[in-house]
Amino acid sequence: MTNTDATKYYVFYDGECGFCNFWVHWILKRDNKNQFLFAALQGEFGQRFLSERNLELTDLDTLYLWKPDEYYLRKSHAVFKISEVLGGIYQFISVLRFLPTAITDFLYDRVAENRKKLATQACEIPTPEERKKFIG
Repeated sequence: MTNTDATKYYVFYDGECGFCNFWVHWILKRDNKNQFLFAALQGEFGQRFLSERNLELTDLDTLYLWKPDEYYLRKSHAVFKISEVLGGIYQFISVLRFLPTAITDFLYDRVAENRKKLATQACEIPTPEERKKFIG
């Protein structure tokens, strides 16, 4: 993918999910070091990310965290890495990455299956400065 910043972490999420949007804004408010950029999986950038990795283009239940030229993580391991990068008290969540992936992704999948029941479609409006962190 061109025009990417290798120093940033890219969070790909379901842009039509209120629960997902809540967590994107939660990360955004705690990103004091300006480390994260965000893209909806449904958008052009998100679809290109999925396509270039031969990932399912219509599977919107999965959160991806991408560090260009290094790796991408999905589901629970994306959550653990986000908490580690945020640092502070949030990095303690990343300790859970040592649990078996089958368990942590099972729990992730249960939340993902019910995410549309957990929040309304109402989304917080980002400030002009925050909007710069959204791609597409």
